[in-house]
Amino acid sequence: MKVLANIFLVGSAVTCTAAFSIISSPSVFTRATTKASSALFAQEQESNARRECISTMAAYAAAISVFSPTNEANADEGASSEKLIEFTVSNLEGVEGNEGTFTVKLRPDWAPIGAQRFVDLTEKNFWQDCRFFRVLPGFVAQFGINGDPNVQSTWRSRSLKDDPVKVTNSRGTMVFATSGPNSRTTQLFINYSDRNAFLDKSGFSPFAEIVSGMDVVDKLYGGYGEGAPSGKGPNQGLIQAKGNAYLAPSYPKLSYISKVVTK
Repeated sequence: MKVLANIFLVGSAVTCTAAFSIISSPSVFTRATTKASSALFAQEQESNARRECISTMAAYAAAISVFSPTNEANADEGASSEKLIEFTVSNLEGVEGNEGTFTVKLRPDWAPIGAQRFVDLTEKNFWQDCRFFRVLPGFVAQFGINGDPNVQSTWRSRSLKDDPVKVTNSRGTMVFATSGPNSRTTQLFINYSDRNAFLDKSGFSPFAEIVSGMDVVDKLYGGYGEGAPSGKGPNQGLIQAKGNAYLAPSYPKLSYISKVVTK
């Protein structure tokens, strides 16, 4: 539409110029009538032509303003900013009853495949009671294994194609975890640090960002450290097999998602 609008504008300008030059020429009319009548007729025709051309050009100018690159960019930005998801998190700092919220803004312009998977999971209430099972302050907070092994098993083989990395892994960005190329399923992490740019080269593509409540993310319980077998934290294999039946009694201080609202 932008190209068509520009063509219409150029075409209108040429047509108006031609009309004015022809109607302004006395020789066109002197053959058919007197000088006085031809002058009056010329003035009337010129006036009508000018009004018509001005009206036409105004219409095309309005069309161009609607389809201008600036407005299209704003529309795209608006579409990508419409999806805001608010997470309520319980057990902040490992304290029962300590709650807070953070809000995620989807950025499909960064990673459309990842953003759509996040939407799909959210619509199926996948995040409810999910534990932040790997929280490493200064690095990442990881979550995304459902507390019900039956639910988790339905997603295990539904891996995604990779999105190219368009933005760096900086503080507050949300990213799908991977085990290699084209292996993203449900696990996510939130970057704690701007020093995580080294993850870009490994194909970790941010698809969303925390727009409010990053201070709440900073309070996710990280006392258990790295997961087994490297550390004393939860074993991901056991989380997949047993879910919250394993996590709740063995790692009771883990922060978890208690409510999700799409705005």
